[in-house]
Amino acid sequence: MTPNPARGLHLPDLPEVSVLIGSVSDGLDVAQGAEPTPRPARGYRLRQALSSYLPLLLMGLLAVSTGWLVKNTPQIPGPMAAGPVRQDPDYTMTGFSISRFDPQGREVLRIAGDLLRHYPATDQLDIEGVRIHAIAPDGRVTDASARRALANGDGSEVQLLGGARVTSQVEGADTLEMEGEFLHAFTRFERLRSHLPVRVRHGGAETHAGGLDYDHLARQLQFLGPVRTTLLPGRHAGAASATPPLKEIRR
Repeated sequence: MTPNPARGLHLPDLPEVSVLIGSVSDGLDVAQGAEPTPRPARGYRLRQALSSYLPLLLMGLLAVSTGWLVKNTPQIPGPMAAGPVRQDPDYTMTGFSISRFDPQGREVLRIAGDLLRHYPATDQLDIEGVRIHAIAPDGRVTDASARRALANGDGSEVQLLGGARVTSQVEGADTLEMEGEFLHAFTRFERLRSHLPVRVRHGGAETHAGGLDYDHLARQLQFLGPVRTTLLPGRHAGAASATPPLKEIRR
């Protein structure tokens, strides 16, 4: 059948399609009916990034600088770590003499010897051929000697070894003489002890004992057994004085 030109050709209505040349995101914004968002400038984005990470960067720099300061800050001088204590003497003296004086300038103590060694490990003095001369506040004069002596650093204890001899005398009183192979003096308490045999001379008598304990402040001399006393001819007790008599005790 021949078409009728008067009627014309009828095409169906097609939906309108928007066509946009640009990025996908821009197209989506237009399709959704939103206004296109302008892209921020590069400088603005950089400032935003710096403002977000700047606190973290500052904290890192602070930690690094603190560690550097702790490592390089000079330390306050303090006591050095103690090293191994020397077992050998740190100094020696030969043919020595040491004196001590009171505030008035009077000599109250003199220690002399052939050889002195000081051991830092025990703060001990080892003296060969020791000779001691001491004057007490009450006027008592004491002389001591021995082949060897061991004393602590402050001189509060002195051990006389080998041929030890101590002589103590107060003016107007009998002389007290003590001899033995070992005599242990405690100078602060004015005491003398020995656990080995001793020989004591006092008041015209000579006593041999297995040991002794002499307390000068209490004026007491205690002998350890066995004890044997011998009267010495031609010797007698000294004249009476203000010094209390020496009390002898035998055990």
